[in-house]
Amino acid sequence: MAMIEEGGLLDSRATAVYAHLFDALGDPTRLAVLQHLASGEHRVRDLVQHLGLAQSTVSKHLSFLRDCRLVTVRSEGRASWFDLAQPVATAALINAAELLLKDTGTRVTLCAHLHQPGEHFAVGTDAA
Repeated sequence: MAMIEEGGLLDSRATAVYAHLFDALGDPTRLAVLQHLASGEHRVRDLVQHLGLAQSTVSKHLSFLRDCRLVTVRSEGRASWFDLAQPVATAALINAAELLLKDTGTRVTLCAHLHQPGEHFAVGTDAA
């Protein structure tokens, strides 16, 4: 997982992969999409309605999240259903970000339902 290779040289591939992941998480719309998917599968049209954005905009962000392997898609008839690819790992990452923000002076919760058992997923870490 280290981004520095043995010998102290930066691993440019690992750095690029991390940067791509953080690009995915660094956009407010993509974070909003992830918040909705944290509660379960959604169709594109559901996300369009929830987010109040154009279908093309939502599809563009879903494509980026799929490219990062954060979401999956399954077809059912003419509908495409999107879901989190790694819900437990995503919850752990969100919880870790909440802890870091708290420790640096900002107490916020991105997805409150990540902390409630019985939801789409939950991790035992309580960042609040």
